[in-house]
Amino acid sequence: MPEMMAEEELVLGPTSSRSVTETVNGSHKFVIKGYSLAKGMGIGKHIASEPFTVGGYQWAIYFYPDGKNPEDNSTYVSVFIALASDGTDVRALFELTLLDQSGKGKHKVHSHFDRSLESGPYTLKYRGSMWGYKRFFRRVALETSDFLKDDCLKINCTVGVVVSGIDSPRLHSIDIPDSDIGMHFGTLLETQEGSDVTFNLAGVKFHAHKLILAARSPVFKATFSDAFSGDKTEILVTDIEPDVFKAMLQFIYCDTLVEDEVLAASSSTSSVSDSFAAKLLAAADSYCLERLRLMCESYLCKDLTVNSVARTLAFAERYHAMELKSVCLKFAADNLAAVMESDGFKYLKDNCPSLQSELLKIIAGCEEECSSGGKSRSVWGQLSDGGDSNGRRVRPRT
Repeated sequence: MPEMMAEEELVLGPTSSRSVTETVNGSHKFVIKGYSLAKGMGIGKHIASEPFTVGGYQWAIYFYPDGKNPEDNSTYVSVFIALASDGTDVRALFELTLLDQSGKGKHKVHSHFDRSLESGPYTLKYRGSMWGYKRFFRRVALETSDFLKDDCLKINCTVGVVVSGIDSPRLHSIDIPDSDIGMHFGTLLETQEGSDVTFNLAGVKFHAHKLILAARSPVFKATFSDAFSGDKTEILVTDIEPDVFKAMLQFIYCDTLVEDEVLAASSSTSSVSDSFAAKLLAAADSYCLERLRLMCESYLCKDLTVNSVARTLAFAERYHAMELKSVCLKFAADNLAAVMESDGFKYLKDNCPSLQSELLKIIAGCEEECSSGGKSRSVWGQLSDGGDSNGRRVRPRT
């Protein structure tokens, strides 16, 4: 009888897993212009930021210029962070920073980060739940502080949403660094190594590389034809300011802009066309740099007002900024009565009749959707021939 073989035992090694709890962080800057005009809106009434997304949830900053608590009788301003999307028991850390605008860096900071919390992260139970301070700052002290400048407050908010998950270690994992091509090309621009073209702007000279410029701009490609081959070339540029040209070169080589610098330079002037972002947009249009133009359009969108929208619209039309033009038309249609009272609207009417016609079409189309047409005829009449809905002539304002 054959001998029976014993069963072999298969011995497996130990397994493991790891639970990781961490925060997904994101920040939002909320700029409140016209603080003095916001006062008096009423206790418990707030100004809200645009919603921003962190950790899969939407959030918003609420600023109460007259305070949230009736018992304080408008002695304090209140600031809160609200859960602006559906969620249940969302756990998060928060940081609110009121920015010191004097340059001294003495910001007012309330933060959950980098400190031990006795009861752990804050829990928001449902949409509309808030965390913040009813007595964020005494109003009298705020109005005489360095936090308020040019009737403007700046608040930074950071949200850290707590998430948990199982971290399965990978046997083979190689970290790949972020792309640094922009840094290397930026160094090439800075050191001028191998440069073969010089741009002269009223005595200010910039050294660059024809091949890089030609690869980025069809205008430069056409400029550097056979006539410019060979020896190093110097080109006189008379229609762009040196700092604008420098920023354009920075974009060409690095594909980036320093947003704060562009906005700071733009904020020093009240004229749309004289702002740094507008001048840079015009340069981008001249050299067919489409992405740069869109970036500038995005900056100009941020500062649209009733008084500036008409001239911004005319500017957008002149420099083929179609996205900015679309935003301006929508903004003007949504704020028609106030825009019609502005000096910019008179400029638009006198100098850009085609844009006025486009605005009329948008207004008429919007109003036909929400009425039987009476309001549409009224607005059309006011803008096009000065008549009201009953056929009477309306005397122009002088």
